[in-house]
This record gives sequence, C-alpha cells and structure tokens, in this order.
Amino acid sequence: MAPMRDVRVMRKRIHVSGIVQGVGFRPFVYSLANGLDLSGIVFNDTAGVVVEIEGDAHKLRAFSEALVRDAPPLASIEHISEEEVTPQGSVGFEIKKSDRTGARRTPISADVATCAACLKEILDPGDRRFRYPFTNCTNCGPRFTITTAVPYDRPNTTMSEFAMCSRCKAEYEDARDRRFHAQPIACPACGPSLRLLGSDGSRVAGDPLSRSVELIRGGAIVAVKGLGGYHLACDATNDSAVAALRRRKGRDEKPFAVMVPTLEWTCRIAHTTPEETSLIASRRRPIVLVAKRDGNGVADAVAPGNRSLGLMLPYTPLHYLLLAELGSPVVLTSGNLSEEPIAYRDDEALRELTGVADAFLIHDRRIHMRCDDSVVRVVGGRDYPLRRARGYAPEPLVVDRPFTRPVLASGAELKHTFCLGADDRAILSHHIGDLENWETMSSFVEAVEHFTRTFDVRPEVVAHDLHPEYLSTKWAVDLEGVERIGVQHHHAHIASCLADNWRSDRVIGLALDGTGYGDDGALWGCEVLAGDLQGYRRAFHLHYVPLPGGAEAIKEPWRMAAVYLNAAFGAEAGRLETHFTKRNWERAQPILHMAERGLNSPPTSSAGRLFDAVAALCGLRDRVAYEGQAAVELEQAADPSITRTYPCSVADGVIDGVELVAAVVDDLSTGTPVPEVAAAFHASLARSLVTACELTREEEGLNTVALSGGTFQNALLLRWVREHLERTGFEVLTHHRVPPNDGGISLGQAVIANARLAVSS
Repeated sequence: MAPMRDVRVMRKRIHVSGIVQGVGFRPFVYSLANGLDLSGIVFNDTAGVVVEIEGDAHKLRAFSEALVRDAPPLASIEHISEEEVTPQGSVGFEIKKSDRTGARRTPISADVATCAACLKEILDPGDRRFRYPFTNCTNCGPRFTITTAVPYDRPNTTMSEFAMCSRCKAEYEDARDRRFHAQPIACPACGPSLRLLGSDGSRVAGDPLSRSVELIRGGAIVAVKGLGGYHLACDATNDSAVAALRRRKGRDEKPFAVMVPTLEWTCRIAHTTPEETSLIASRRRPIVLVAKRDGNGVADAVAPGNRSLGLMLPYTPLHYLLLAELGSPVVLTSGNLSEEPIAYRDDEALRELTGVADAFLIHDRRIHMRCDDSVVRVVGGRDYPLRRARGYAPEPLVVDRPFTRPVLASGAELKHTFCLGADDRAILSHHIGDLENWETMSSFVEAVEHFTRTFDVRPEVVAHDLHPEYLSTKWAVDLEGVERIGVQHHHAHIASCLADNWRSDRVIGLALDGTGYGDDGALWGCEVLAGDLQGYRRAFHLHYVPLPGGAEAIKEPWRMAAVYLNAAFGAEAGRLETHFTKRNWERAQPILHMAERGLNSPPTSSAGRLFDAVAALCGLRDRVAYEGQAAVELEQAADPSITRTYPCSVADGVIDGVELVAAVVDDLSTGTPVPEVAAAFHASLARSLVTACELTREEEGLNTVALSGGTFQNALLLRWVREHLERTGFEVLTHHRVPPNDGGISLGQAVIANARLAVSS
C-alpha cells in the first residue's frame, strides 16, 4: 500500500544568511516557489533573505531541499533556520521590497568576473549592449567596490547616481529576467560612459576604446580605471614600453602581472596545470603565478630573472573589449607610485599618475572602496593565496569558535589587512598595502570605518601586534573605549593557519618570515612553536645574529652575509677566497664594529635574513629593490633536482644557521655552482626544520604541524618541508583561504583575542 501523502497546509518562515544578496537568490526563490505551486513572499533584510512559504507539507519539504541543493552559483549559504507560522491563505508568490531595519549582518559579495551571457551580448553587433563596457547581470559585475551600505540594493551603491531607462527598468523588475534586481544594471542609454583623456587631462577625440588600443600598440602607457582602482597598461611584448613603465613608476625589478586576451593565450606563454587553468578562468579572476614557457614572446623586463609569470584573464567588459581589439597580452599593474596604495578616485589618479601615464581611460561610475587584484598560486593541487583582494574580499571566513565579543584586529605592517570578528565570522579586509606612509595609513583608516559601518560591527576589543613602532599598533593603542590585547607576531601566524583550516587544537607551528617582534625584544623570524590559540611555548628558533643598521640590513643583504661570515669564521673570514669577501669584506668592517658594540643592531632569528645572507654570498643580490627580492632570487637560482644537505645542528632549542652558512661558504670556495649551493641550502633548512619538529613532538606529544609566515611563499621550501614532514608521520596544515604572509596576520590576531577572552570570562 502506497504511503499517504501529507496534504496539510503549512506556512514556514525561513531565514537564510550568508552571501545571498546581489546573487540572484530572490528570483531563484520566486521561480522555485512558482514551480512547486507554493504561495508566499521573499525579501532581503539586513541579515540575509527572508522567505515565507505556504502550501502542503510535501511540497514545502521539496522546497527546503531545493533551496540548498539548487542555490545560484554565486550564493554562499552559511545558515538556514525555519519556523512554522500560521497559514494566511495567501495566493501567488511575491518578491517584496527590502527591510532595512535591524542590525546589519549580510555579507557583501566580492566583485565577480563578467559571465558568459553578458560577454556574448557585448560581442553581438545586434544586441543593444554591443561593445558596452559596463554590461552586467545578477550573475556578474561589481559588488564590493561600489557598495556603500547594506542591504545590497541600488540606492546603497554608487549606481544610485544613474537613473535607469525604461528598458533597463523593465529587466530589473522582471523576476524571470536574469537582470532582475541586478543592482549595477545599465546600458548605453542610461549607464556610465567612457572617455579618454590625454596626459594633460584634456579629452581625446574618437572612440575611447579604439584610441586606447592604438596608443598601447604604439608603445604608450594608458591608465585604465577598473573595478577597484586604476591600472597602468602597456604592451607586454614591447621591451621599451615595459622599461618605460618601470622607470616612470619607480619599480625597477619587481615582476609585473600580465593580462592575456583568452585562456588559449595562457598555454602559449606558460606551462599550466589543470588546477591553475581552472583558477585563472574562475569567477574570481585572480593573478595566478605559473611557470613561464620558453620563447613566450613576453618582454624579458616583465618578470626579470623569474621562472614564473603572474597571469590573469579579463574580468570586466572593458578589459574584454580592450584585449579583444588589441589581440595580444598587456602588462596590467596597479596604478600607483611605488609603495603607495592603488589610485581609485579620478582626481587622485590624474594628479598622481601624470608623468607615468600617457593617457587616461576613465569612466563616471564611482568606486567607493579601492581594491587591488588578488594573487594566488597552486600548491599541492590547492589554492595558496599570496594577496587576498578583488574576487575574494570581503567574503567572511567561518571560524571554528564563534566570537564572544566583537573584535577588531589591526594587523601588522607589511601586506596589511585588518579583520573584524563577530558571531561565527571573521571578515578579513582586502589587501591594504604596506603601512609605511600616510597614504596607505589613510586607506586603512577609511576601510575600517567603512567595514564597521557596513557590517554593523562595533568592536569592543582591539587586537594588535607587539611591535611598538608599527603604525597599526600605535593606531590600536590610541583607540578609546576598547579593550586592547597584544598578540605576538608569530603566534598570530600559526593561529591564522589554524583558523584557515577550521582548527583550534594544540599543534607544532613553523613560523618563518622576515621580522616579528619577540617576547624578549629581539626580532624573531624562524620559530618552532608548540601551542594553540590561547598560548604557546617557543621550542626552537634560528641562532641569533645581529641586524646591523636595523632596516638598512633588510635593504642591503650584503650586511647579513658579513654578519654570518663573521659569526662562522671570525678573523679568518677576510682571508676566504670567495667572490663576496673580495668585493665586500673591507666595506663590511664598520658595520661589523657597529654590531659588536650593539649599536642599532638588534638580535634576530629571522629566516628572511638568513636567505638574504646566502643570496649575497652566492653573488645574487647585494641590495634589494623590493621586499624579499634576495630570497626570491635564491629560490629561482636553486636546482630542484639537487637534494644533498649541509650540516646544521638542531639542539637545545636552537637551529644553527651559522653552521649552515659556514657549509655554504665552504662549498662556494671550492667552485660549486650556485644552483647546486642554493638547492642544498633549501634542502638543509627544510631538513633542520623537520628535525626540530620531531624533537618537539617527542617533548609535547603533538603530531600536527602548521606552516605559516612569508618565507613559506617560497614554493621550493614549502614543498620540501611539507613532503619531509608527511614522510615522518606528521599531519601538515597549510594556508588555502588567507595568505601565509602578513596578509593573514589579522585573522590570527582576531582568533587569539577571542580565545583569551573565552578563558578570562
């Protein structure tokens, strides 16, 4: 006998939270309800989407199942709650206006790359949006960068400045149309428009797109207004154009990113894995670091001395149209002067980039929040973010332990981000930059004000780094009306990796980077910690050496080479027959005397400075043009087929980097090729770190290792450390949602502060 069907008429109120606004969720609910012949309403509120649905119980169950199973591709459901309410005998299903009352808890979607349907329209001569560079729909387009408040409705975006024409309004109001409630909806009749300006700010006649293409083909540099700010574009195959861009921007050697017209172009100029190809083509459209192909046609000056290229696909209609007409790759780098944040206001761009750009391709859709491009590489088949910004931010990260009080984590100094913690969400900001000047600091403060207002989080606690000279620390200490919690830099790195993996248990942490203020006042940077979110024990660290001249030693790796040579060989160092000693030993004497007297030479256990020393000893780099350059070039020089190792003692809580450097110098003195020496150094450091973890396991009984810190941007070191740890039976945690560098520090600060609050309450 067939089971009886439940025909009771019921009404449910369903609350859906997560990224459910601006992603086509309401029209999806509307279609789903009509398809099941259910009645009711759906609307946005400040916490998400509310559905009241009425019909027989069998159909309501089917509705609830499909609500999760068939949600729109851009939706990210965090939580659904249901309650039964009194049936109202309603007829039909309706989409109602948003309810703007109550605490704001709705995440803002990240900006989304142009979808296939919109791309088809802009390339179709018969479509009314043919070649329209601001085409979008519910499935794509700007979100975060144009949002001024929530709920995500047109009045709360910078598109409120454009009145919809009748045809756009009809699409916007039709629940069956893919542009139903697409807040940035526009067309040539009513939306934003392009214009091309010369370097003097005067308008250039002709079609802005075609004239821009002509300029780029001719070797010019064009400032292009994108989603989150201005980019500087030039022909990536033109050596002189790329050289001019470097000279004018003040960026001598750091690699540039390249935008390619199509996915097929990535295969022409790079070797990509299936995972890398998928990531490049994803809706997030990050810059993806991939292996260069020989004879790729890209100018050598794009990524000098680097085996990798940062590639991305067009992610706005404007980019698609430019690249399609140009038919070749372009350098697309942040529109700023060296060390300053990306320009995003028109007057700011015209003022700051005059003298850099030959022309400005601009538009009149205002950018509310600046946001740079994201940078990701693939490690072990998984995403490994190096800069989390456009396409990712400000999507919240669900954490293992909900926040008991609202927390603001102010981050570190380099690659700065901040983090808001509330309920079970950590809202990590976009990449702000290096907090070393007024412009970047102002950008940080503006972003904090925007995030706290938009997400309706009023921090009661502020977490900050221990370094007293970081601008983020000084800012946090000056805040009034909040509880302050100082967090050690490397503890925050490990906590960030734990939170990234939804963990909070006690682990062994390997935190390797350039600089972090230690509990003893020294500058830490190669740390083996045993701990959890509440606290830690420092089990091992790299042998202390002086940092002569402080920040100057970071800019001049030869100083660290001299210090390590002196520590390893003493007075005999000057008699060594090496290229380094012949060139540098005499000029090293004043800084060595300074270090011996302890003048402006704080002790450091930094992995970054050890890499600097070895790079200088190998003759690769005496002075850097950007942060981490010497370490990057040492990795690039290494022959990964070489796996032999040097002696490096690990005992009594110390990893003997001085012994390791002595072995490097002995090898160089006998004429061993630099690629072999660089590889042996990497292998030796990896082996020493694993040994330290094994010794810590014996003491602590811990079998999980978390890897974090900027040094783990080094793919070779990361691979060898991970593989060796796994072979010795460890579970290894690496980053996949936030960067391992200081861009992830604020997440670690936030979860540590929350753990301490839980203990003290």
